[in-house]
Amino acid sequence: MAITAGMVKELREISGAGMMDCKKALTATDGDMDKAIEFLRENGLAKAEKKAGRVAAEGMVATKISADGKTAAIVEVNSETDFVAKNEKFQTYVSQVASQVLTTDAADVDAFLAEAWCEDSSKTVKENLASMIAVIGENLTIRRFAKVQAADGVIESYIHAGGKIGVLVQAKTDANSDAVKECLKNVAMQIAALNPKYTSRVEVDQEYIEHEKEILKAQAVKEKPDAPEKIIDGMVMGRINKELKEICLLDQVYVKAEDGKQSVAKYVESVAKAEGIALSIEGFVRYETGEGIEKVESNFAEEVAAQLK
Repeated sequence: MAITAGMVKELREISGAGMMDCKKALTATDGDMDKAIEFLRENGLAKAEKKAGRVAAEGMVATKISADGKTAAIVEVNSETDFVAKNEKFQTYVSQVASQVLTTDAADVDAFLAEAWCEDSSKTVKENLASMIAVIGENLTIRRFAKVQAADGVIESYIHAGGKIGVLVQAKTDANSDAVKECLKNVAMQIAALNPKYTSRVEVDQEYIEHEKEILKAQAVKEKPDAPEKIIDGMVMGRINKELKEICLLDQVYVKAEDGKQSVAKYVESVAKAEGIALSIEGFVRYETGEGIEKVESNFAEEVAAQLK
């Protein structure tokens, strides 16, 4: 059967694959469109395996929140280059993954990959990911996700720099007014900017604090070897408190504070008082694209030379 330009165009629009790949698929399947799609999927899986070893440290973070504000999802999907991360097709795909996370019961990425894909139940999430790898031409990975629920409150999100950082903030409250939403959005922006490790001091492991005290005490004794124990202990506690103010969200100085002193906890309290409601921050999730992934530094000229060989 003669393969026409119109057939190639149609398959390309359906699959998103390259023109030559579409022509090859139609030729191999004698012009059968359904079989050609399957051909591309099968070859997409093969291509995905070849690309799987390549480091994917770029990409984006996306969030989704349910209509009632009580369930939220956050996901990081990685690509090899920032160029792909800015691609509309990739961004749409990541948004779809976030939507599926919102409904999933999967406890980890492997279980999530085994689920039926929300946009096409004939594929698993993993199979659809492989198809996307074939279409985009880079290794892609669904690295991590979290699903947060607030039965007695609401959740707000914030995305920074087009998906470089994503934040979910969970609050316990009996209201969901615009003022509450604005407050939580501001807190989410604080988390994105200052990257706290804990919500409050209660979450900080006591062993960590005791270990820090030992280190700080040794430093203080070296600085003031003749100082009484009481002075040394005061120096240690002062430095511990300073460190906790940096790593605990509620202790941090609120970045928008007019006096430069108000803590996040005091800011939230002021909103609650003004609105006449109960409002407290219960937790947060912060994802930063590529954090913890070792990026491979490459020389573009050397890569081109290697390919020419």
